Amino acid sequence: MDPMDSVHSEDGQTEGGPSFGDQAPLPVGLTDLERAVIAKLDEDKALDMVLIDLRGKSPMSDAMIVASGRSNRHVGALADHLLRLFKEMGLGKVKVEGLPHCDWVLLDAGDVIVHLFRPEVRTFYNIEKIWAVDSAHRGAGAA
Repeated sequence: MDPMDSVHSEDGQTEGGPSFGDQAPLPVGLTDLERAVIAKLDEDKALDMVLIDLRGKSPMSDAMIVASGRSNRHVGALADHLLRLFKEMGLGKVKVEGLPHCDWVLLDAGDVIVHLFRPEVRTFYNIEKIWAVDSAHRGAGAA
C-alpha cells in the first residue's frame, strides 16, 4: 500500500465497492476498520478521500483518513455516521473534536484517525502535505 493514496469513485460507488485512485481496487493490507470507514465515507458521498499509512511513521495511529464534505452540514453528517459506525464496531467512545462548527472534525478511533473538512478549510491546512513521504522538510533532513 502506498503511504498516501487517494480514494475516488466517479458516481459514489463502483461495482466492487469503494475504490482507490483511478478506479483501482482498495490496496491490500487494510484493516477491517479502515475498510469500514472508507466504505461509509464513500456511501455518504464524501469528497476527495485520502488514506495515509502511518505504520512505521507514527506511534499515535496506523492510518489517517482525510475527506471533505460539501458544507458544514455534510461534514457534520459524515462525522455522525462515522460515530455510529464506530459504536456498531464496538469501539465505544471515540474522541471527537470540532463537531459544533463542522469546519474541521477530527475523529480519533485509536488505530484510525479521520479528518473531515470543508473544502476551503482543507485547502488552507493541507495536512496531506505534512504527512507526504516526499515533503520538502523530510527530504532536506535526509540529504
